[in-house]
Amino acid sequence: MVERTTDDCGEPGPAPRVLIVSEHASVRFGGEAILPWHYFRYLRRRGIEAWLVVHARTRDELVGLLPDEADRMHFLPDTTFNKAMWHLGRLLPSKISYFTLGYASRLSTQRAARALARRLIAAHRVDVVHQPIPVSPREPSLLYEMGAPVVIGPMNGDMSFPPAFSKGAGAAALKLSRKATNLMNRLSPGKRRASALLVANERTRRALPSGVQGEVLTLIENGVDLEIWSTPEHSTRRDGPARFIFLGRLIPLKAVDLLLEALARVEIQPPPTLEVLGDGTIRAALEEQAERLGLKDRVQFSGWQSQTECARRLRDADVLVLPSIHECGGAVVLEAMACGKPVIATAWGGPLDYLDDSCGVLVPPDSREALIAGLAEALSRLASDPDLRDRLGRAGRQRVEREFDWEAKIDDMLAVYRRAIARHAAQRP
Repeated sequence: MVERTTDDCGEPGPAPRVLIVSEHASVRFGGEAILPWHYFRYLRRRGIEAWLVVHARTRDELVGLLPDEADRMHFLPDTTFNKAMWHLGRLLPSKISYFTLGYASRLSTQRAARALARRLIAAHRVDVVHQPIPVSPREPSLLYEMGAPVVIGPMNGDMSFPPAFSKGAGAAALKLSRKATNLMNRLSPGKRRASALLVANERTRRALPSGVQGEVLTLIENGVDLEIWSTPEHSTRRDGPARFIFLGRLIPLKAVDLLLEALARVEIQPPPTLEVLGDGTIRAALEEQAERLGLKDRVQFSGWQSQTECARRLRDADVLVLPSIHECGGAVVLEAMACGKPVIATAWGGPLDYLDDSCGVLVPPDSREALIAGLAEALSRLASDPDLRDRLGRAGRQRVEREFDWEAKIDDMLAVYRRAIARHAAQRP
């Protein structure tokens, strides 16, 4: 939660006029892309004057979701340069492409966004500019000298692998990367000059560029839409095997292969089942692994599903499992908690910001074998104890309502906006 000033706790005064500027916004793609959309729609639902600047790739989706707000959405088209960078980037490894050609493309889009935003600020007397994504604390921003204070974040990043899963990147490479990002943030000094930078945790704070001039405040980046992610209407306990569920991309970092190994070790009767929601580059390999482990009849790969369908299937499941070894945020943890479900997760990264032993089980990633064994033990314990599942699920729902509801998050963000506006006014000559 953001610490409020005396003014924020008293009469807040007129609601600020807010411009949200984002590289991307989408409900379909989820992840960090959904964050700008939530800010925009929740502000508008409260009647607050707000506008959105975003890339045109999701124009049809966003206008279809809120057709009455279409005149407040402004879209940045793909340029010839953007298209060229995308086509060339496909020829490179994904990480190299993201930090080279992809960065050049994003910088070009930010230049266009900055020019459009300055016009909108003047036309609509905007009080504050908010850039929610990218959530990386190292990614430079071009939103400076906007004519209004700028708030960036909440950010969440600077993740490393658990030591037992380290990819071998040495301290020298990390030091070189930090120097490079500091230089880029001097050339594109939006973060250094922002009125407020929001960070989800201390590791993200440490990753901010040097020379930051504004306030640095702590606020978790993710929230939960309790209208979508809700508890089951009927909580009657059902007989049969425990039903575990995983939601996410099927890529190596999510460690679904370790989850399958752990499930194969669970010996309680009846044997629990697992549904895997999501798609990705290793889906075929995971399906082959499940068959090799004798889990073909207990593991269902359901592919990508819409948010509403994911919420429905979460409500039908008993426990969410997130074995990821490199998870900065982990919004799915909050979504499961909102559905009244306990969570088993790796004790590393984002889940540590949300979970404790009152609402889930955190498994230390001390080694590959330790993580598999810990997951197996947690699966067995929750599969065999419906009362424990119910108790953890209720506690998780209560915590989400108290700390992570988007309505409460918007309250916090309005407090941040007002602080930034007051600070900006005090600094004027």
